[in-house]
Amino acid sequence: MAETTPAAYYTLLCLVAGIIVLLNLTKALFSRHGAGLNLPPGPWPLPVIGNMHCLLGALPHHAMRGLARRYGAVMLLRLGHVPTVVVSSAEAAREVLKTHDAVVSDRPLYVTADILSYGGQNIAFAPSGSRHWKELRRLCATELLSPKHVLSFRPIREEEAASLVRNVAASPAVVNISDRIKVLMNDILMRCAIGDTCPMRSEYIAELDEVLKLLAGFNLIDLFPGSWLARTLGAGSLRAAREVHDRVHRIVRAIIQDHASKADNDDGDSVEGGGRRDGILDVLLRLQRDGGLQTVLTTEVVCAVLFDVFAAGSETTATTTIWVMSELVKNHSMMQRAQSEVRQVLQGKTGVEEADIQGRLPYLQMVIKETLRLHPPLPLILPRSCAQQIKIMGYDIPEGATVFVNAWAIGRDEKSWPDANEFKPERFEDGTVDFSGTDFRFLPGGGGRRMCPGLTFGLANIEIALANLLYCFNWKLPNGANASELDMTEAYGITARRKNELILKATPFVPIDQ
Repeated sequence: MAETTPAAYYTLLCLVAGIIVLLNLTKALFSRHGAGLNLPPGPWPLPVIGNMHCLLGALPHHAMRGLARRYGAVMLLRLGHVPTVVVSSAEAAREVLKTHDAVVSDRPLYVTADILSYGGQNIAFAPSGSRHWKELRRLCATELLSPKHVLSFRPIREEEAASLVRNVAASPAVVNISDRIKVLMNDILMRCAIGDTCPMRSEYIAELDEVLKLLAGFNLIDLFPGSWLARTLGAGSLRAAREVHDRVHRIVRAIIQDHASKADNDDGDSVEGGGRRDGILDVLLRLQRDGGLQTVLTTEVVCAVLFDVFAAGSETTATTTIWVMSELVKNHSMMQRAQSEVRQVLQGKTGVEEADIQGRLPYLQMVIKETLRLHPPLPLILPRSCAQQIKIMGYDIPEGATVFVNAWAIGRDEKSWPDANEFKPERFEDGTVDFSGTDFRFLPGGGGRRMCPGLTFGLANIEIALANLLYCFNWKLPNGANASELDMTEAYGITARRKNELILKATPFVPIDQ
């Protein structure tokens, strides 16, 4: 081996010294908020990037679950300069979503979300203690998505589900069921919101996909607040967010203007006894015109609320319905049982009406629940911000920390769910676990005051779609493919979509009118 020169020693010494300085600076930086606190355990952060490298190579909720198995159900990560607490057990979720719900209820308004939510004027990102958020939340509960209003949309669901059946029957035997279900859910939402399908449906769905991609990631400005370099490097993604926002806003404004111009005629959906069924936009425009709320419903607020309804309503219901079909195709005996239940209830009818199936499909309800356990549409519940220092499972959570509840990991926790990774609808047979968000082992709609306000509406859309698909067709993979080998990989995004489109062969079971 060649003799090492003094210059090489000095170079090595400087390198080691530099690393030590960086580590000490990082430790000092990351310890400022934690001095004297019993912080949750977590992986040691690297200089500058913190623990961001720990999330590489896997979907975030998968990577966080893997880390939680090593560091515990309450874990501290440093994403850039932002202290981030990840909760991965039902017990810890209870403390976040119930015990400390009021303190951990605001959203950290990341720069991308700030742009896409009209500066936090929608329901999802508005500050929870504000009069604005309370008014919008009350509006959802009593007007927009109340049980009475959801029931009034029953004819729309039935008509659009019947249209789905006709389209599948008219297609070649091999059907892109993912695409069909996305169109169905979007059309149901559009008709319930504005009384008609969107004339720019394809454009809107494409823009919605872009929004979800942007919301799934972190901008450098979010990870390194106050850094001029982060602002420079993150300018491109901010520009992309503004451009998408402008395109979505143009579509929604066109919808509102077109709807307002038709408000005085009878072109909307009719109800029994004549008249016109009020859609969600009708309610918003009436309140904007006549008042009745303490908050002012500007055009921007109306656009923000409508986008909430469109994005959350169509994306999550479509994702869940596609996963249900995927799991049933993969598990043939369960597909047969679900189809037998629907077909026994309907007994040869030519169509599916909600009145015929409501409360009469317990096994299908179990299948939906089991799918939501394994594939919650939001695997990481939208993040919360800790308004003051609290304790979770004995650990100190510093003020300003971002808190994620990993609903995907909780749904696959062996402590709560035996054989947690297997699809077993029968585990819900006793009916003790529901959608109310009070059983913290099962959080498909979140929990606490920020729980999804449209859960009842979404479940009604899912059930009518599945009842039609299971009643009217027999399903299998094309080309004799082995169902047990169906690819169940998830795509990267804010929602847990299938990575690949679900392509199935449909064989009609009953005569279908075209």
